[in-house]
Amino acid sequence: MESTEPGHEAQEEPLSFDISEESSSQIEVPKKLIDQVIGQEHGVEVIRKAATQRRHVMMIGSPGTGKSMLAKAMAELLPKEELQDILVYPNSDDPNNPIVRTVPAGRGKQIVTAHKAEARKKIQFRNTLVMLLIIAIVGYAFITYQWLMGIIAAAFIFMAMRYATPREETMVPKLLVTNDSTIDAPFIDGTGSHAGALLGDVRHDPFQSGGLETPSHDRVEAGAIHRAHKGVLFIDEINTLTPHSQQNLLTALQEGEFPITGQSERSSGAMVRTEPVPCRFIMVAAGNLDAIQGMHPALRSRIRGYGYEVYMSESMPDTPENREKFIRFIAQEIKNDGKIPHFDKGAMEEILREARRRSNRKGHLTLKLRDMGGLIRVAGDLARQEGVEVTTADHVIAAKKTARSIEDQVSDEYIGRSREYELTVVEGTRVGRVNGLAVMGSDSGSVLPIMAEVTMAQGANGTVIATGMLKEIAQESIKNVSAILKKFTGKDIKNMDVHIQFIGTYGGVEGDSASISVATAVISAIEGIPVRQDVAMTGSLSVRGDVLPVGGVTYKIEAAAKAGITHVLIPSANIDDVLIEERYRSLVTVIPVDNIEDVLKIALVPENREGFLKKLRNMAISTSEKLIEGSGFSPSLV
Repeated sequence: MESTEPGHEAQEEPLSFDISEESSSQIEVPKKLIDQVIGQEHGVEVIRKAATQRRHVMMIGSPGTGKSMLAKAMAELLPKEELQDILVYPNSDDPNNPIVRTVPAGRGKQIVTAHKAEARKKIQFRNTLVMLLIIAIVGYAFITYQWLMGIIAAAFIFMAMRYATPREETMVPKLLVTNDSTIDAPFIDGTGSHAGALLGDVRHDPFQSGGLETPSHDRVEAGAIHRAHKGVLFIDEINTLTPHSQQNLLTALQEGEFPITGQSERSSGAMVRTEPVPCRFIMVAAGNLDAIQGMHPALRSRIRGYGYEVYMSESMPDTPENREKFIRFIAQEIKNDGKIPHFDKGAMEEILREARRRSNRKGHLTLKLRDMGGLIRVAGDLARQEGVEVTTADHVIAAKKTARSIEDQVSDEYIGRSREYELTVVEGTRVGRVNGLAVMGSDSGSVLPIMAEVTMAQGANGTVIATGMLKEIAQESIKNVSAILKKFTGKDIKNMDVHIQFIGTYGGVEGDSASISVATAVISAIEGIPVRQDVAMTGSLSVRGDVLPVGGVTYKIEAAAKAGITHVLIPSANIDDVLIEERYRSLVTVIPVDNIEDVLKIALVPENREGFLKKLRNMAISTSEKLIEGSGFSPSLV
């Protein structure tokens, strides 16, 4: 998209790509995971260093940007020859304190097998002796005709040998952690684990006496921290762990070992506590930005002090080199899925075009690759359903309609109902009513009707009253609009109550992208000038009247087009971010604006247009200093 003057219509630039490969089957996919990561060069560099020096890492960023993939890649980089098996033995001195031993990887299974074989020999030998003794007693009883006494004696001896002698199987150690068959260092995903699964637990024993009880060491179960010994423990959404689990996790990080005990006081395992079990793992914590607030401060300090923190990029520059990487990503997804046909050149170009669109940033490609992978698989499924050998651009375009997010489907439903019940008006003019635009979720837009009314102040000073479940940033943006109202109406609003209503905002409103919509609606209400209803708008507004850039302009424009709105005003700074789909381009005209004067010229329809434009020019010429000196400006009114 490009434009020459503010307020002029923007024209769509043709999107072209120079792809040398005719099919994704010609693209070589790297064997190692670390080489498959794209767009996260800083993260890759940190992971390589951390794997070499065995440092902890915390990765913060949006879902689907490659955090778990980097963690798995780290496990591939760790040396396998250092892996160990962990065994737990019975303790004859204190059965509730099992003994823990470590051996090289692969030796644990051999040791357990040897102990079991020895136990079987002892059991077989003991059973043979018991059988011979019983036969001798029964034979003697038959000879002496004391059959009853012989049977009683045989039964007594059998029971005595059964319960009085130690059971050899109880002395066999348990293989707690084994790494004999692993190709790489262990990678354990502990996301969302409860305390027992994370830290280890002791199973409940319903038979705790009478010779039927299970030995304490045999009831011990390893936790994720123990199975990750000498490997990687990955925990996504780290802030969802309970404070108790985070504190114990910190202890495990500091000590490199953590004893296993029952995690429930109601369990019989609460009496069992093993010797410290080795857990020298590399911690890879991940989450969104809010995860930092929910983390235990000492746990984060431990990671920062002995490791790295990485912020995951959400987009990468749209350069030929990065396009090649993105094309390789397409080939990787096809290979990893194993069930969809390869993409031809046109399909890969369409995926790149969609990556540009979803970046919401001019000159960039999105790095929310999980969502893009979903689109690739849906397109491949459509091609497979048709029985063709290659996925084409038509399949990708059809997949974009099929693989829509819940928010996008809800938005379409809401837009349809709003038109049906006339909540969204797209024709004619109305005083104090503006079609604003908003974003639902991360990839869907919606039309946000805003209404304003002005009444005489009921108190000593006028107030600005906004309804519609506005959150903090949205409320502050409403306050900033007050300065614009005084400047462009030339009226003292301390004698007025300004009422602003956001229609249909059942989920609340956050952000300041409705600022120009609010200002236009209120100015229309104060001056009694109608607003064009075929115009929708989005943009943040400074106290000086400049229209500042906002996010999600592509999705907002598409929502306006779906609703039947023909003109959309957006900040000039966002014009290169607009990459609307082909089906919407002929339905809507995108107009970039630089300041509130540009917005009012287009949106308002005054009876005396020349007089209105002259008033706007006079207001725009006034400097802030003159405005403050001549109006008795009071900060308390803003």
